[in-house]
Amino acid sequence: MRSFKLYDIHGKETHDFSGHRVHFTPGSAALYILDYQSRQIRKPLTTDYIRYVQLVNQLQHIASQSTAFIPADVPEQISDSYRLFLSLLYGEKPVVTGAFTIEGFTVMKDLQLAVRGSEAALREKPLTIFSCCPTSPLKWSDVSSQNLVDCARYGIPVELVPMPISGLISPVTLTGTLVQHTAETLSGIVIAQLVNPGTPLLYGGSPAIFDIRYETTPLGAIETMMIDCAYNEIGKYLGIPTQAYIALSDAKLLDAQAGLESGMGATLAALSGINNISGPGMIEFESCQSLEKLVLDNEMCGMTFRLLAGIEPKDDFPMLPILQELLSEQHLLIAEHTRRYLREEHFFPGAVIDRTNRSRWREKGSLTLEERAHAEVERLLRHYQPVPLPAESRQELIRRMEEEARRYGQDTLPKRPF
Repeated sequence: MRSFKLYDIHGKETHDFSGHRVHFTPGSAALYILDYQSRQIRKPLTTDYIRYVQLVNQLQHIASQSTAFIPADVPEQISDSYRLFLSLLYGEKPVVTGAFTIEGFTVMKDLQLAVRGSEAALREKPLTIFSCCPTSPLKWSDVSSQNLVDCARYGIPVELVPMPISGLISPVTLTGTLVQHTAETLSGIVIAQLVNPGTPLLYGGSPAIFDIRYETTPLGAIETMMIDCAYNEIGKYLGIPTQAYIALSDAKLLDAQAGLESGMGATLAALSGINNISGPGMIEFESCQSLEKLVLDNEMCGMTFRLLAGIEPKDDFPMLPILQELLSEQHLLIAEHTRRYLREEHFFPGAVIDRTNRSRWREKGSLTLEERAHAEVERLLRHYQPVPLPAESRQELIRRMEEEARRYGQDTLPKRPF
């Protein structure tokens, strides 16, 4: 039950959930996507989801996909499995996902088997993490509990995601909410371990406070982040890898609030050693994904990793020879010491982050952050070079998904680019 690893569709290790190792994954299960052109939210479609998968596959600091939003152009009964289908068909990274129904789990398990080939291979190299959510206060629904049992039976990793809301359905004190969160999480651990001792788990959650002024549950509130970091300490004490919905924002657009809340959350989560940080790309109370925010958050994650690397001596002693060269040359731009350690010591974000002087910024069109982020999204999608599954696996994925769609009255799946 302690640490475990995760692997991509090709069987390559991508995650090691041990100690204080940190991984980022996009926030998941959004109902809406933020449309760049209109700056309005709308229901996402299959084409949006494929663009998302192709994008996240290229983001260096995002370790996994999530089933980030719910395509609205398929029957609701298959919307959970259809997301995973698209992620496996078009992506390479492992997937944080979850089933919406008891029946949906079976389909999603079979989709994974189409990639791995056998139950034994799937146990050996897990491809997904399933979110299983108790219902606060202190309940498990039939669907969530059965999903948890089924994941345990097949050795599929689970993140337990209680959602106590401080001041509404959990105590207004943060300590009281932590006590309730602990009870709800421990109940999930007991269920999974009774079914299959050693089931890989993440001690996770998506708690929030309740803002009584607006009747909202802000994930970007500092108290929400404090609860996340505190229950992470409880998980660490128990020796269980951890997860949190943090590094996201309640803003409605890609604005200063989005950066403030996401950046604070990412930094606190990483310094706390939360193993799986779920949030990049997400805004508006976990209900909306933005591709432009996702590429910005990728740079945020890169900065966070540089912070975690800390400051270490790199041939800095004795310092006298370096200082003598500096005095002689009046700079260290091409010094051997600089050339050796420049990229290791200094993190250079991509074009989304503006570090130019004003004159060069004007030469490049005086672009706003939102415009730079959109340009980066389009650039990455234009140059995407997929490394697809073997043809046999792709055909099996499509066959199984088409069969499931027909069960619910959809004769053909939505048109896909390839």
